[in-house]
Formats: sequence, C-alpha cells, structure tokens
Amino acid sequence: MHPLLSLCVIWLMPMALTLEEDSPVDSLPRRTVLYHRDNAYFFQEEGVFNYSTMLLREDLGLLVIGAREAVYALDLHDVSQKLASVKWEVTQTQRDDCKNKGKNPETDCKNYIRILHEMEDNRMYVCGTNAFDPECNFMSYTDGKLTLENEAEDGKGKCPFDPYQKYASLMVDDNLYSATSMNFLGSEPALIRSPEVSIRTEFKTSWLNEPHFVSMAHLPESVNSATGDDDKIYLFFSETAVECDCYNKLVVSRVARVCKGDLGGERTLQKKWTSFLKARLECPVLESQLPYIIQDAYRWCNPEQPWSDCLFYTIFTPQSDTSDLSAVCVYSVETVSKAYSEGKYKTPVTVETSFVKWVMYSGEIPLPRPGACIDNAARKAGINQTLDLPDQTLQFVKNRPLMDQVIQPVGGKPSLVRKGAMFTRIVVNQVQAADDKMYQVMFIGTENGTIVKAVNYDGEMFIIEEVHVFKSPQPIKILRFSNVTDQLYAGSDSGVVQVPLATCERSSTCMDCVLTRDPYCGWDKGTDKCLALSKSQNKLIQSVQDGDASLCPKAAPFTPVNHSIWIGGNLKLHCTNPSNRAATIWEQDRQTLSPSLRHQFLKDGLLILNASDSDAGLYCCLSVERSKTDKYTSTVAEYQVTIASPGNGKGDDILHPYARRDGPSVAGLHATIAILTIALCALLAWNIYNGHFPCLRRLQCGQQSPEVHEEMAIDSSSNKQQPRAEIKPLVSDTNSRSSSNNNHNIEGAT
Repeated sequence: MHPLLSLCVIWLMPMALTLEEDSPVDSLPRRTVLYHRDNAYFFQEEGVFNYSTMLLREDLGLLVIGAREAVYALDLHDVSQKLASVKWEVTQTQRDDCKNKGKNPETDCKNYIRILHEMEDNRMYVCGTNAFDPECNFMSYTDGKLTLENEAEDGKGKCPFDPYQKYASLMVDDNLYSATSMNFLGSEPALIRSPEVSIRTEFKTSWLNEPHFVSMAHLPESVNSATGDDDKIYLFFSETAVECDCYNKLVVSRVARVCKGDLGGERTLQKKWTSFLKARLECPVLESQLPYIIQDAYRWCNPEQPWSDCLFYTIFTPQSDTSDLSAVCVYSVETVSKAYSEGKYKTPVTVETSFVKWVMYSGEIPLPRPGACIDNAARKAGINQTLDLPDQTLQFVKNRPLMDQVIQPVGGKPSLVRKGAMFTRIVVNQVQAADDKMYQVMFIGTENGTIVKAVNYDGEMFIIEEVHVFKSPQPIKILRFSNVTDQLYAGSDSGVVQVPLATCERSSTCMDCVLTRDPYCGWDKGTDKCLALSKSQNKLIQSVQDGDASLCPKAAPFTPVNHSIWIGGNLKLHCTNPSNRAATIWEQDRQTLSPSLRHQFLKDGLLILNASDSDAGLYCCLSVERSKTDKYTSTVAEYQVTIASPGNGKGDDILHPYARRDGPSVAGLHATIAILTIALCALLAWNIYNGHFPCLRRLQCGQQSPEVHEEMAIDSSSNKQQPRAEIKPLVSDTNSRSSSNNNHNIEGAT
C-alpha cells in the first residue's frame, strides 16, 4: 500500500468508528402529496429562468426575487401576483466581450442576480454576474415600482463571475460579507467585507483550498456579553483538505469564523482578517467511507434564550455516487464557539522534505490568543482594536488558521438520514403545540423539487409529509419562510412557489389528523375539521409525541357507495390510503379478503376480475397504522357491490357485454367491410390469373405439383403417424384479457 494512502486510511479511521450500525434511515414520510396546481401559488415569467435569489420584505408586503436579467416584487401573500419588476440585461458589447473570452453567449453571458440584501435606509443592494463582469447597484421600491438607481459599483469580490459557481453573502450594518472568487478564472477565492474597511482572507491554501461556499450567519455575541466580546460572522463551506495525507484529494466540510470589528493588522495581515479561524465539521452518516459534504446551513435561535443556545441546522450529501443518502446534522453554536476559544491549533510540519503534514500544535500559544476578538481582557492590556495586535499573534494565526478539534453534531450523529432525492436547502421554524411545548419543524428542499417536513420528537425523527411543489422534477435552489404570513417560499430554475407551513386540511378524519403528528394541526370536535392551532380558539385534539388517536371521538358510520358488475366483468374499487406508514386491508362482508388471481390489490384500490355471484357483498377498505401508543384501524371507503342481470335496471355504471347491432356507425362499418371483401377477392383472382400462385392454378385444374407427389410418396412409405397441428383461436378469453390490463402501473396520490 502506498504510504500516503495508508496515512489517509488512518486519518479516516476515527470517523469510521463513530458510525453507528444501528442508526435508522428515516426515509419514509407519513404522507406523500403529488403535484397539483392547487398545492401552491406559482409564479414564472416567459423566457426568464433561475429564480434563485430571494429577499423577504415583510415591512413592504413583498417577496423580492432575483432571476436571470430580472428582479421581481411579488405579493408576499400570493406570489402569483406580480406587483412590479425591473429588467437588468447586459449590453451587446458586454455579451460580445464575454463570448470572446470563451463563454457561452446564450447561457453564461447573461446577468444572473446573485446578491439581494436590505439596507438600513430601506433600499436594497443588488448584484449580478453581468456577463462575467460582476456589477452591483442600489434598488428602491416606491409607489409600486422597482427602480435601479444610477449608482453602479464594481462587483468583483462581492458577486461571483460564474453564474454556476457557489457563493455566500450576508449584510450586517450595511457592510457586505461575501464569499466568492475575486477573478475571472475563479482561482482566487476569498471571504471579503466591504465597502467601508475592506478586509479579506489570504490567498493561501492553508486558508482556503478550492472551496465551495455554502452559507453565512451572523451571531450578535456582543449583546449582554460579560467579557465584552464582539459579534461573529460564520461561514460554512467545503474544501480540499490540506491536513489529509491522502494520495487523492479529499473534500471536507468546514465552518469558519471572523469578528465583525476586525480591521486587519498594522504590519502583518494588513487589510486581512486577523480573526479568521476554521474547523472541520463531522456528520457521520451510516456506512459512509468518505466524509459527507455540507450543502446548506440555517441558523436557528430562540429569541428568548442567549446566543449560546442557538443551533446550526445543516444538510449533508455524499461526495461520491455510491450512496443516495442525505443527512441533517445539528450543531450547537456554543460547541462551535468553544472550538475556537479553547481548542488546539493544527500546524504544518515538513516530513522528510517530501510533503507537509498537519499535526496538533503543542508549543506555546502567544497572548492575546490568535484569532480571538478584542474583548475586555485585551482592552485592559492596551489592545483596543486589531491594529494594536502584536506581530507574534498575527504571524501565528496567519500560518495556523486551522483548528485541531473536529466539531461533532448534537448527539454525536445525524438527526435525520434519508434515502432518495438529495437534500438541497433547509429552513427551520419553531411552533408551539397543544401540549404547550415548542418544536422545531424542518422544511427541506430536494433536487427533485419536493419539500420534506420533519420534526424531532425527543430523539425520534418523524417525517410528516413530502410535497411535490413543481410540475417537473428540478432542484430547489432557495428556501425561505415568513412568520408574518405563515407561508413557505421556494425558488428553482423555472419559477417560485408558495406553500403554507400548516397543511391541516389534508386530513379529513380525526384519526388521520392526530396520527399525522403535525404540531401545527389539531382536530376540532365542534367543526369536525383538522385546523391550525393558530387559527382556532377551541381546544384541539393533538398528540404529537405519541400519536394517541384514542383521544378521537368515534367516527361516524360510512354510507356505502353502490356499484354493479356483470357476470364475467371487471370492476375497480378505489381506495387511497392516507398514510405511507399504514397497511391496507380489504374486507368482503366483514371477512378479510386475500389477494388472488381474481382479486388484485392495487396501490389505489381493489380490482375484481371475471366476476361471479360470490363477488357480491359489502366491501370495506381499512387503514391499519401503528403509532407509539397502539395500532389503529380506520375505514377509508365502503362499497356495496351487486351482480347485475339484463333487464333489472341495474348496472348503469358498467359496460354491457353485448355489441351494438344498429346505428349509423355500425351500418357504415358493414359497408366498409363489404367493399374491402370485394377488393380482396378481385386482387386474389388477378394474382391467380397472372400465375403468381402456380400451385393454386394446378390445384384448380385438378393437377398436383411434383412436390406434392413426392411428399405423398414419402408419407405412404413411412409407418409413423404424423402429428396433427393444434389449431388455436386467435382471440383470447376474458381472463387473459383482464390479466394483461392489470400489468399497467396504476398510480395515485397518496
């Protein structure tokens, strides 16, 4: 084995040991909602694509969308209503320059809106790729109009050149923090703050090594700080690991941190971050041999709790094609902060002059601590800003920005592991349930254009539903929600959709409402409806922790739907189970029905084939679902099936097994058949007359061909009896015809 490869295996071994073999893969949502135009409000405009930048202006009642060469102001309550828009297109000269640089004029050489933030003066700051020449501007919304102001700024270092390049940005106190590439080739990645005091990272692989930026978050750690600490800006990204002694490149996930008040150093690290530190994020997914890669991060904070109780919800996907698992890992902000303030550093060491190995630094750490923000202790020592930091501290952090500690998720494992479409985006909303407890509900976008809704109930991850919000599968590129409207907003290449956080109306019975375990919803006995807790003044029936459906009143009896079927006919009884976690049972006259050749159990019903007298009776479709408390059975549908006979006036909803013998269409068919028969006879006679069938002519004249004589002689000389050919009809019977129809895949909404 190659020595570098062996070192890589050793480096990965601790991660492999943390994998739990009994970790569940919670991939099954209780309910799957297929696409329907009534699922959501939808917005798109002809010829415009890439709706991937989003800004909620709840103060103006707007959802501002950045797309390709356009910005839209949509009604926050109904995004299908466009209130205003402004075009921001590139000029022909810019397009030609972009084309001359080797880029595609139809895709690359457009203006993709990538930065969209609110300013303190109520304006908006917007940047676009601008045909590989980034540009920024200010935008205002007044009198129902969006207006781009004539204050264009250079967007290099703020907005990516490449519209397909990953980036991250954040606006804090009118200062733009952006993580992107600073040059056309994409070879100079940087974390930059602009415009007042421009600060950026070093162009060193130990700082950023082929990074893919994901997300940024601001934490006001200075508020009520006992140590006089500064606010922090956190950056999530992935990059090629410099600390891995691997033969091949290995990508790892990172979280970096800088201080908001950082002004750079006086001599060392001039106009560079003096507080830039980074650490590796670990999300140990079942059976993974390589680290999973971070794709998105969401900062969740309880406004009534200190910042140290905040959480980072992140999603991870595999870096190889051998797995189809996605994961959600949750990290404590306090744990991340301690990794920087108390953790060890890594340092590069040259091994046998062949390569650099990163090991834990065990030497003396200078004071003030490298990478720390200016606090009361530093001010007491006469250091009031980063420009006052000594060169020893600055040189240390310049050469050693990587922390030794690997940050583990809460509980040491993912909160959710799911098989299927890869996760792309995540947001988290807190809601108070009927038990007065607060729950964090995760809304996760996937690459197939679905939104997964999930909650962690004391360690049990429960997926409430998965909703298809786009007509065709496409990645969800951005996800936001509004507490003002209680609506969720998602953007993709083709458009923007709006869906409610609470979808209680999808449950039509109390048992279904309670077993859904949705903290937004409960059953109202007064109205016999599943309602959102926020929209009802009554005490609703809900059991999110256990799914205790015994709290529900006894369901009203069903009124069977009447159906008739002819002897030998086929009939489908529809039944859609409200839950993916439930089993479907069919009963006939209160006796459990088993699947057979004549009784086919389908996903959305029961198919009766080649009916007989014994198929008459009362059919019940039952749903059997187990929760944490018990197993519950509910009736989904009932049918009264009778056998129809000619003349009894029943069976109007089925086709009679008799052909029509009258009517203009039948007479026309008879005439057509007669004409075709005459034409065929004439064609056959003409071929015989011209000798095209010589054997037929000889037989017609009472002669036999020599071949026939020879064949008869052989037959007469043989004592073996020749087998007779079996004559089969060309028309199949009723059973075979019905079975072939059953091979079609019949899909239904779940």
